[in-house]
Amino acid sequence: MNKDEAIKLNNQLCFSIYSLSREINKLYRPFLEELNLTYTQYLVMLVLWEKESYTMRDLGDSLFLDSGTLSPVIKRLTERELTYRKRDPEDERRVLISLTDNGKQLKETAADIPGKLIKKSGLSEEEFSKTIFDFTNLLQQIQHANSE
Repeated sequence: MNKDEAIKLNNQLCFSIYSLSREINKLYRPFLEELNLTYTQYLVMLVLWEKESYTMRDLGDSLFLDSGTLSPVIKRLTERELTYRKRDPEDERRVLISLTDNGKQLKETAADIPGKLIKKSGLSEEEFSKTIFDFTNLLQQIQHANSE
């Protein structure tokens, strides 16, 4: 690819992924509105549904979010009585974020979202799974490159 082509916006990996991310968020929006969750709140809930309690730090690491971004999200989820905070009995300096019964129950409704999203995307389940695999692989390669 020549330099003029290389510098075009549509030939940039970052722009392609950025644009795709925005479109995916739009695809999720109607499903998340039914749950009264923002996209970031949904991501937090997904992590907590896997394991009902996380330290604030581990939650942030899982989602690639700093505490300044994560704290207001947790605060809103706590206000909605989907999560609660408590001190870690093993280390009082750490705060654990856990699901309430309401937060656990919301999982039942949210469980339909991935299937709806796959259907709306126009991809088969196999194509969708392969795409996730490919993007996860790309993420790991870029994380490795950034750590060097």
